[in-house]
Amino acid sequence: MTDLTGKTVLITGAARGIGAAAARQAVAAGANVVIADVLAEEGAATAAELGAQARYQHLDVTAEQDWAAALAATREAFGGPVHGLVNNAGVSTGELLANESLEHFKKVIEINLVGVFLGMKTFLPALRENGGSIVNVSSAAGLMGLALTSSYGASKWGVRGLSKVAAIENGNDRIRVNSVHPGMTYTPMTAQVGIQQGEGGYPNTPMGRVGAAEEIAAAITFLLSDAASYITGAELAVDGGWTAGPTIKYVMGQ
Repeated sequence: MTDLTGKTVLITGAARGIGAAAARQAVAAGANVVIADVLAEEGAATAAELGAQARYQHLDVTAEQDWAAALAATREAFGGPVHGLVNNAGVSTGELLANESLEHFKKVIEINLVGVFLGMKTFLPALRENGGSIVNVSSAAGLMGLALTSSYGASKWGVRGLSKVAAIENGNDRIRVNSVHPGMTYTPMTAQVGIQQGEGGYPNTPMGRVGAAEEIAAAITFLLSDAASYITGAELAVDGGWTAGPTIKYVMGQ
């Protein structure tokens, strides 16, 4: 099992879905975890479920003052250095570029990309004290062009690029920065579009199914750990092979 014993990590969007799964796995690996989210009731319930190693903290990722408060709360909660940040909070959206409003485009960029920028900007000074790891959750839509994702895709490509810049700038401070790129994953957010779990539930991928939140969380937890000590500036696709190319059935016309 990935070892995070003694490490303190803040995870955004951790009230449910991939963020909650990452929090559970990080706590199981020995970490102290701050569950940061705007969903107060669900976030507090997740923290209570995880016990003494978890705390809930309200965090609107677009608000710089919330980030400052979240860092202070993280230090206070566990009384030591901060070792990791997972920028997972985001919104998913589907709209043709020609139909998307400027207001909506800006809103998605603000949450999905500016939120990641503010998180790294806030936490980097703390991480420089002892080194650490930042994991930014991008998307398969940040590795390829995907229809109906003009704002979402733009934000996730931005997260991918920003992660590389941060990795280059902070490597000498023993801070690793990587991006994780989930494919279609079953969560409370994506369940609304009607995807199905299980084999055959998503034939667009070579593996023929959608991912589980726990599978994405495993990659996040690994990158937080010292097992990934020589990995920075990388982009880890956890997508069932979706971004590798068309499925064999599609190529053969089946």
